[in-house]
Amino acid sequence: MPLTTIKAGAAAPQSRDSETAAAVGRIIADVRTRGEAALLDYAARFDHAALSTVRVEARALRDAARRVDSATLEAIRFAAGRIRAFAERQRACLHDLSYADAEVPGLVVGHRFVPVDRAGCYVPGGRYPLPSSALMTVLTAKAAGVARVAACSPPSADGGIHPAVLAALDIAGADEVYCMGGAQAIAAFAYGAGAVRKVDLIVGPGNRFVTEAKRQVQGDVGIDGLAGPSEVLIIADGGADPRAVAADLAAQAEHDPDARAVLVALDRPFIEAVSAALEALLEALPTGKTARAAWAAHGALLLADTLEDAIAFANDMAPEHIELQVAHDAARRIAGGLRHYGSLFGGYAAPVPIGDFVSGTNHVLPTGGAARFSGGLSVAAFLRPQFFQYLPPEALRVLAPPALTLAAAEGLAAHGESLRARL
Repeated sequence: MPLTTIKAGAAAPQSRDSETAAAVGRIIADVRTRGEAALLDYAARFDHAALSTVRVEARALRDAARRVDSATLEAIRFAAGRIRAFAERQRACLHDLSYADAEVPGLVVGHRFVPVDRAGCYVPGGRYPLPSSALMTVLTAKAAGVARVAACSPPSADGGIHPAVLAALDIAGADEVYCMGGAQAIAAFAYGAGAVRKVDLIVGPGNRFVTEAKRQVQGDVGIDGLAGPSEVLIIADGGADPRAVAADLAAQAEHDPDARAVLVALDRPFIEAVSAALEALLEALPTGKTARAAWAAHGALLLADTLEDAIAFANDMAPEHIELQVAHDAARRIAGGLRHYGSLFGGYAAPVPIGDFVSGTNHVLPTGGAARFSGGLSVAAFLRPQFFQYLPPEALRVLAPPALTLAAAEGLAAHGESLRARL
């Protein structure tokens, strides 16, 4: 897979380190011991917010809409409709199953999909308010049929959750909202803390402390996955607009200094044009400082000899987002060879921000190569397949003999007695 590196940064960062793990462990233990008092202390210490409780009342959610400009509010409602429609169609694809086995008289087997009772949705709020993440998590849980959906987001500078996030949570239908963030919020969702009730499943991205906390509470509570820094891989041909591709790289890099943005192209002059356009854009962007730091550390411009090499590189990287900046029809053909990614954007008119906000697909996606074995957040994350079997005596008479043989082969004597007692 020959690839010529035009400009490359460091490898994708790995999120876990012993110092973070130890700090998170102390925070979790403190929240389990002191409950909401610990949450309030951490809000003052980390977020510089003086709170009397982490619970956000329903009235505050409704009032938030009046503090959001009408264009933003309308955009949130538009996005909510798209995300809800996609999630509801996902749910409709997951059918319960029950069938009578023709080979065993009277045997009925199957499964049913049952949602968790309570889900906790973490909405990041460190660098930017993210109403889109509120919609992605809460609406998907609601479409899955979760009875109680709790959500949390860190305090902003004024001591409360950003009004756009509150409005999004209200539009999405969150049942409970808490003003808390970081590892302490994950601990509160996992074990309960005063006003915060324990949940069954925690979803949503966050910083390395949030990710480490999810790692440490996994098993006591379910989690959707362990998110790392955001990333994009762009495969572009010579027909793509260098300025548009540069903007797509910058859009990824502005997330966080650890974000990773990679371009693979087959044309050296095109790569050089993207590099020049990106440099000019980083100078002009108000988020340019963060984007430049990410680009310097983790960005890459790569020249591929063939399209097959670019596809092989993509499958090896297994990126969170992949853009095919090629002609629309070509994007569909190339996509057939791509096996590992979180979300794909095909065609010159398909940048990642469309999926971040309004296409309807979920933007909570696997990172750091996890797309090889996991996928983005979907209604399936909130559902449990429960199996069942109903047996009349005639079915048992057919199934018991081979079951007895297997029980004996495994040395499980009581299993055999359980079967013989019914014959």
